[in-house]
Amino acid sequence: MERIELDEAMLQGQAEIWRYLYSFADSMALKSAVELRIADIIHSNGGPATLSQIASCINDSFTSPNITALARIMRLLVRKKIFTIHPPSDGGDPLYDLTHSSRWLLYDSEQTLVPMVLMENHPWQMAPWHYFSQCVREGGIAFKKAHGCETWDLASRNPDFNKLFNDGLACTSKFITSAILSGYKQGFNSIGSLVDVGGGTGGLISEIVKVYPHIKGVNFDLPHVVSTAPAYNGVSHIGGDMFHAIPNTDAIIMKWILHDWTDEECIKILRNCKKAIPRENGKVIIVEIILKEDGSGVFDDIGFVMDLVMFAHTNGKERTEAEWKKILEGGGFSHYKIINIPALVSIIEAYPDAQ
Repeated sequence: MERIELDEAMLQGQAEIWRYLYSFADSMALKSAVELRIADIIHSNGGPATLSQIASCINDSFTSPNITALARIMRLLVRKKIFTIHPPSDGGDPLYDLTHSSRWLLYDSEQTLVPMVLMENHPWQMAPWHYFSQCVREGGIAFKKAHGCETWDLASRNPDFNKLFNDGLACTSKFITSAILSGYKQGFNSIGSLVDVGGGTGGLISEIVKVYPHIKGVNFDLPHVVSTAPAYNGVSHIGGDMFHAIPNTDAIIMKWILHDWTDEECIKILRNCKKAIPRENGKVIIVEIILKEDGSGVFDDIGFVMDLVMFAHTNGKERTEAEWKKILEGGGFSHYKIINIPALVSIIEAYPDAQ
């Protein structure tokens, strides 16, 4: 009996390794569905669609879509519950429909993860993952080993990568911004001016100012980033370097910025934040993942995956509350509180220490 149980456990272990070994197939199938706009085709159909209907909308003037290949991709995505399938009432071809998951794959939706799917699965972003073991053996940054430069350098010299990167970040900004505005309603009331440090193309600060028009908004990022930012009412774009100086303001917000950097670099950024805000009533609003090693929340597993994304693409990391506390104290912000919002991230509201 013991031998049978051992064999079953070993068999289960083997199956687990097979599953992890080929887990990239899930993301590649997902990417192909996005590139083919399958979710949009079903959505535009006004209801469930057959494979033939989906294929007929995959426009290519030179070739006809391979329905067999499409069926194989959809079979996996149905099993993963990205799409659903059910037989029609008249006994015809099976019908494919959207799920709550595939609704995040609609191109023109306000709540879409399409640019992130395309960015994270692009060869530029996948290449650094192959250097993890080398980084363990000899140190260094995976992205630099793969491309000969760091993420920000490649973005500054390669407009295509810069657009891919900015589009990916901008799409997440939309729904995380919505979560911030719903979960931090009282936090912006007393702010006269707000600088979004590392604000990209200005999506977050523009939405905050739209809801709180009394706030003077500043979108602060590297010059090559703000040069592509659109104009927004109540928002000015300023190019600069957060490691050198940050514009003076009542408060600072940083969304998914500090996780890109080492503890020492984060402390330097926070010290520059402290110089830019008033000693009394000044604050820094940090929007980041807080790792919970025993967490069972809907996003808790994703936090640990995101930590390896940081390992692949930057020199930063995701942090536990204890790790956040350490860098906040190093940057001159011993007092803070955590505000949970309906998102992958939380808000850390930090207040400067008295001089």
